Amino acid sequence: MIDKDGFRHGVGIVVVNQERQLLWAKRIGREAWQFPQGGIHTGETAEEAMYRELKEEIGLLPDHVRILAHSRRWLRYRLPRRLIRYYTKPLCVGQKQKWFLLYMLGRNQDVNLEHTASPEFDAWAWVPYWHPLREVVVFKQRVYTLALKEFARLVLSKRFQEVQKS
Repeated sequence: MIDKDGFRHGVGIVVVNQERQLLWAKRIGREAWQFPQGGIHTGETAEEAMYRELKEEIGLLPDHVRILAHSRRWLRYRLPRRLIRYYTKPLCVGQKQKWFLLYMLGRNQDVNLEHTASPEFDAWAWVPYWHPLREVVVFKQRVYTLALKEFARLVLSKRFQEVQKS
């Protein structure tokens, strides 16, 4: 789904564990790391898309996670000119994403990068909370910063221990 301004509607997914570390995944065959993300299909809600992408990209099911929060607004990034596919219609100039913060209830073994015939990631790791801001590609840094700052109020607060117990 691409809006009138050329932004593809999608979701971004931040999975946090009990040690307040984030699940960070490496794009297959590249040295590019990112959070799981993906597009929203026509007729699908952002939450439905998030669960679908979670399963497709990292093999986690709804009972492996709990939704802690979602971004209050859509977060956008523009693609660099060299990545825009000018030959496709409608033209996509970037992404407009709803971000979700999920608490990992499952085990590390539940993460399965080979869940589909065409995996997007070939490695994953738990990383410190602010680590992704140093590694993500430049054009996504602003969106990652906004999402992590919004979620930091929960993950880095004393209340986070209460979340784990509920």
